[in-house]
Amino acid sequence: MNITVFCSAYSLDDRYAAPAAEFARLLGAGGHTLVWGGSNAGLMGLLADEVKAAGGKLVGVMVELLAHKGYPGADELVMTGDLAERKAELLARADAVVVLVGGLGTLDEITEVLELKKHNLHGKPIVVLDTEGFWTGLRVQLERMDTEGFLPRPLDELITFVQTPAEVFALLDSHQNS
Repeated sequence: MNITVFCSAYSLDDRYAAPAAEFARLLGAGGHTLVWGGSNAGLMGLLADEVKAAGGKLVGVMVELLAHKGYPGADELVMTGDLAERKAELLARADAVVVLVGGLGTLDEITEVLELKKHNLHGKPIVVLDTEGFWTGLRVQLERMDTEGFLPRPLDELITFVQTPAEVFALLDSHQNS
């Protein structure tokens, strides 16, 4: 499976890095391909290192502006002209989308893939690994949107929040087998 991952390019403390590394090891050991922002920096670099060490493939999708931060061991590194093109390429290459901790860029990516899914422009599973309750505020807001009628489809058809890396793969495996 090609798993597109949205996450931070910043180095984070172990309470965020350790679950991300565990997720990456499971991804690589499962024979999956990591499709990610292509960076060697921070959490992105950690993910790539762990996936590669566990035997997985790496497909990076970067904006030309950040080419100097490209992961040197990627199996494929795609350069795009701008962020919109990058997001489209990340989604096009995905069989599933997984969201780890991240900042404004990650938030932008989540909302874009949710909006596209809301309009039935893709049917790929979107799974949020909610490490340390990082995305609780987003989940609560989305639940309110669902409860108050702002979503045309039930929230559980759009996105799933899980607590552990193992739950991510259990969910993706069940989706792939259905």
